Amino acid sequence: MTDKPDFALVGVLRIPEVQASPWTSLTRRVLFAIGLLFGAALVVYIGRDGYRDASENPLSFLDALYYATVSLSTTGYGDISPITPLARLINIIVITPLRVLFLIVLVGTTLSVLTERSRQAFKIQRWRHSVRNHTVVIGYGTKGRTAIDAMIGDGASPSEIVVVDTDPVALESAANAGLVTVHGSASRSDVLRLAGVQNASSIVVATNRDDTSVLVTLTARELTKSAKIVTAIRESDNTHLLRQSGADSVVVSSETAGRLLGIATTKPTVVEMIEDLLTPEQGFAVSERDVEPGEVGGSPRHLSDIVLGVVRAGELIRVGEPEVDALDHGDKLLYLRRAGR
Repeated sequence: MTDKPDFALVGVLRIPEVQASPWTSLTRRVLFAIGLLFGAALVVYIGRDGYRDASENPLSFLDALYYATVSLSTTGYGDISPITPLARLINIIVITPLRVLFLIVLVGTTLSVLTERSRQAFKIQRWRHSVRNHTVVIGYGTKGRTAIDAMIGDGASPSEIVVVDTDPVALESAANAGLVTVHGSASRSDVLRLAGVQNASSIVVATNRDDTSVLVTLTARELTKSAKIVTAIRESDNTHLLRQSGADSVVVSSETAGRLLGIATTKPTVVEMIEDLLTPEQGFAVSERDVEPGEVGGSPRHLSDIVLGVVRAGELIRVGEPEVDALDHGDKLLYLRRAGR
């Protein structure tokens, strides 16, 4: 699929459009047509010595504008015409292409489908050459949408997220949210390549079946060794399969929900606080930052931030462990912050 020309990918890979009102689009078309008209008139006026009207009089700029109008609209009264070879050559090379372009602008509404496909093909070509360090989300169900909402709430841009799914309705919803979409099965390596997995910084696998998650994770890991792969599964018994397939993080969705349900029966405020921490748009949120130079050598328990853990060499160490009594260069802090900060 990645070897196909860009125009053949229209409908498979979709780049979100910048929405504009019909009046804005119409105004742009009219202004463009007027610009073409004045451009043609300027060309004729510059070469006015090669034109004559029916009375053999030299052309004024108004005459040049009149000739450009009747020429571009193909009316062609013939009362003004080029008489020298140079004027006729310019008419062939310049005026005729402008006439064709002018007509295309005027009938652009009837050619909207062709124009849309061409624009999408150009955007696909540009996107495929520039996409780097993005996030690929596989599956736009409840888990996939929630994951994307969390990423955007944490500062990610929708243009940095690509959704892969087989459901056209889900992809339409993702496209309306300003996300790049790819239609196809993520278990196929060519679909993942089309989504730019080989250049992605992270991959979120949010499918509805654990066996599909294993296959997708394995396929994605074969295409990229550096991207961080986060996978959601239903059963914890399958965690080791995901780890072996190349997942960096595994989230057991059903058991996590079950624990929260159990806690909510006796301690509902604990669940409220956990939901607060998982919602970056409001209240408190768990975040990560680099250790600042002035904090090196100190204890994370003495900082103004409420530190939950320290990430050292990719390994999470909880506060209170003797290994993190003194912070090092390159450490990262997991801490609580207020939403919006």
